[in-house]
Amino acid sequence: MTAHNYHIPVMLAPCIEGLAIDPKGIYVDLTFGGGGHSREILKHLKEGHLYGFDQDVDAEANVPDDPRFTFVRANFRDFKKYLRLYGVTQVNGILADLGVSSHQIDEPTRGFSTRFEGDLDMRMSQTGGLRAKEVLNTYEEGRLHKIFGIYGEIKNAKTLAQAVVAERALQPFTTTESFKRLLQKFAPRGKEFKYYAQVFQALRIEVNDEMGALEEMLLQAVEVLKPGGRLVIMSYHSLEDRLVKNFINKGKFQGEVEKDFYGNLIRPLEPVNRKAITADAEEIKANSRARSAKLRIAKKL
Repeated sequence: MTAHNYHIPVMLAPCIEGLAIDPKGIYVDLTFGGGGHSREILKHLKEGHLYGFDQDVDAEANVPDDPRFTFVRANFRDFKKYLRLYGVTQVNGILADLGVSSHQIDEPTRGFSTRFEGDLDMRMSQTGGLRAKEVLNTYEEGRLHKIFGIYGEIKNAKTLAQAVVAERALQPFTTTESFKRLLQKFAPRGKEFKYYAQVFQALRIEVNDEMGALEEMLLQAVEVLKPGGRLVIMSYHSLEDRLVKNFINKGKFQGEVEKDFYGNLIRPLEPVNRKAITADAEEIKANSRARSAKLRIAKKL
């Protein structure tokens, strides 16, 4: 499998422009995947170095043979610790594309897609941890209600949670198709596929603790970035984007921005783009997964 087939990089040019690459700088691609963004960053480096992170073992097949590149198989929530192992305490730029790769979606055994029959897995890392079927078959009704409602933003979350608990008492959920048979009963007519996608998203976020990992990563990014360093984050659903936007604009995930005695904002980052950057029509036509992408760029103060 080629890296291009693994995942087509979204908004490649705006991401690279947002990093404002110093040819001698140190950069981090926190979501290496197919390596599309990393390869483009390397084109702009001379004496600099790039560290690529990915927790998915499949991503290692795409690692470039380049002395300026170091691959680290780890969750980006731990990236500060791993950088220190390489003697790196500060970097010039950090990039994160928070989307699920095309490879992960299109591989039936991973269980990410609503289009294929597969195991209810949904782990980004395949080396242990919680699976989607364990969430569906063991979580209490109230917890399922919260996951479907908050992470999936579906309106009938409570009803669906009740149905999951009743159904699993008769037969546990094991495959994506077995779960979709239940979802068919609750999906709004004409919006079935959107409904499936929202519920699968909710499960994926819970399985991988994506919101917790994102918060930890953002806090570490502020510590690791040099003054003037760039943070480039691309998100694909409102929960992620809201978290990133709040952190960039306010320096925290919730609440109002704090000000000093003189009325100046107290925050470690400054937004480079006032509004989120989105893909143009031409890119969306060529790559439908760019449709929901929102890119935010910030500079370390």
